[in-house]
Amino acid sequence: MRWNLLTALLPLALLIAIPFLLRPVAQNYEALNDPCDKLVIITPHTESLRREFSRAFEDYYNEKYKRNVKIEWRSVGGTSDIVRFIADRFEVLRKNGFFGSDASIGIDLFFGGGQFDHNRQAEKGYAVDAGIQKLHPEWFKSDIIPQRFSGETFYDKAGRYYGTCLSTFGICWNFQRISEMSDKSPPRKWASLGEPRFFGKIAIADPTKSGSVNKCFEMIVQQEMAEAYSRNPKDGLVQGWANGLNLIKRIAANSRYVTDSASKVPHDTATGNAAAGICIDFYGRSEAEWSAFQNAGKPRMAFVSPEGGTSLSADPVQLLRGAPNKDVAVAFIEFVLSLDGQKLWDFKLGTPGGPKKYVLRRMPIRKDLYIDKFRSYMTDPDENPYISCASFEYHPEWTLRYFNLLRVLIKCIALDSLPELQDAWQAIIDAGGPEAVPEAVKKFNELPFSYAEAEAARQSLILNKKTNPMRDVIRKQMIWSEFCRGRYREAAKLAREGR
Repeated sequence: MRWNLLTALLPLALLIAIPFLLRPVAQNYEALNDPCDKLVIITPHTESLRREFSRAFEDYYNEKYKRNVKIEWRSVGGTSDIVRFIADRFEVLRKNGFFGSDASIGIDLFFGGGQFDHNRQAEKGYAVDAGIQKLHPEWFKSDIIPQRFSGETFYDKAGRYYGTCLSTFGICWNFQRISEMSDKSPPRKWASLGEPRFFGKIAIADPTKSGSVNKCFEMIVQQEMAEAYSRNPKDGLVQGWANGLNLIKRIAANSRYVTDSASKVPHDTATGNAAAGICIDFYGRSEAEWSAFQNAGKPRMAFVSPEGGTSLSADPVQLLRGAPNKDVAVAFIEFVLSLDGQKLWDFKLGTPGGPKKYVLRRMPIRKDLYIDKFRSYMTDPDENPYISCASFEYHPEWTLRYFNLLRVLIKCIALDSLPELQDAWQAIIDAGGPEAVPEAVKKFNELPFSYAEAEAARQSLILNKKTNPMRDVIRKQMIWSEFCRGRYREAAKLAREGR
């Protein structure tokens, strides 16, 4: 019986052994066990950017450390999605009592996104000092990488995040669509996008899905507050807050859609599906270049940063707490901030130190790249954001603490209530425009709360299981949304009555 059992199992044993028997003998034990370091990065950056930085860093790392390295990129969505992803995992560790210095979520770096979100992550303890300021103190001077510029913070003094490239915000528009309008002037100011001529022609993205989009809207509010304050220092901030939010209402009312993807806005503008839109600079410039490539060198769209309407913001990188590959992560940050790493952002294909396959069209953060020596290598040789954005001063004390509140508020006044908003705005336009129906416009412009009440509104969104549970936070947002729906219905009625 035992012999019969062995006979029955023999074919199975041979089947299992075949792959091992046929495996080629290793000629070189070291080659078979070639050391390859690992780096795990979570990012909202595009695939083209990930590929260029992977290639360049792997070459740099191999040359400097004589070791191979592979980057494992994690993509879970936009910046807001990444922030939630990181926070959820660290908070589980904190809740279970494992939030020590070595607490890890298995990710080394958070690369990309905005300074606000990186700072918030750092303040919560999710990021730690990478030590780059100690390694290279010569980089962190006003003539190389300033700590602040135009009111924005470029790196954390405690080393928990470092700006890597710069962003401005602005308007993209389609040449043909604008030429078909009776008013053929391009939209060069934020206020232009709220004009009745753009009804049903604007593309916008959801600020609750994208930190960069929310930053665009914050710039609109900041500019309106600055202008109102210059006219009336006493009440200007209150009035400017209202003016900015009501401009955002009109822009949203002019939208043909609201997308979850910030990159879709310039793409649809280039194809003519939208006449204009709000976007971050590199999306706008990249799409303009791509549309020209597809159209025999003739661009279909343009991008402009409104004069006095945008600050210069940094896209940071930060070392996460308990990074499993800390030394490699620090080497990556060091590379990105070095001259070699900075050249990738805006150098042309094939230039010394430039990208190999994809032009990234991002502005490097290092000032010492904006000199004649490198100008001919750059894709945007005439662009120097340290000059073009010098006229705008961002005032963090006005709106920074309300950055997340703005996300939610814009959702309530413009997205949740979009059908009623657009119906009211169309009724106002059909009645002859805002000047013809002042009562309707007054009702249209009412807000759930004023700037003076913004702090209380912000506090009402902070979760607390005992004093402010999730159901109360959601109820508050529903009240704001319903407030707006009611005002828009009243505004539409007044407009149709000619009032």
